[in-house]
Amino acid sequence: MRTVKVILAVVVFLLATNLVFAQDRRVNNREAQVVFLVNMDCHACEQKVKKNIPYQRGVRNLTTDLGKQLVSITYRTNRTDKDKLKKSIEKLGFTCKEAPKPE
Repeated sequence: MRTVKVILAVVVFLLATNLVFAQDRRVNNREAQVVFLVNMDCHACEQKVKKNIPYQRGVRNLTTDLGKQLVSITYRTNRTDKDKLKKSIEKLGFTCKEAPKPE
């Protein structure tokens, strides 16, 4: 009987510990969005961004608006940040700055 109680206590402890770690992982996998003004002049420029940036670590989604020269990126905050994404775009030969947030 004592062995059963010890085994049950260990199982409950392991389940509780796993639940806490699972919650920590969810907090670390938060997503954020950033919008950049990028000097894309043509469809080839837009395609260059669409072809390269989605493969950067942590990028979940990317949309572009050639007319407004905007690149919107949804990314995982535990994998990348705004500065790394900005540098990735600049590495492709574009000037890039964060777009002002609409009021």
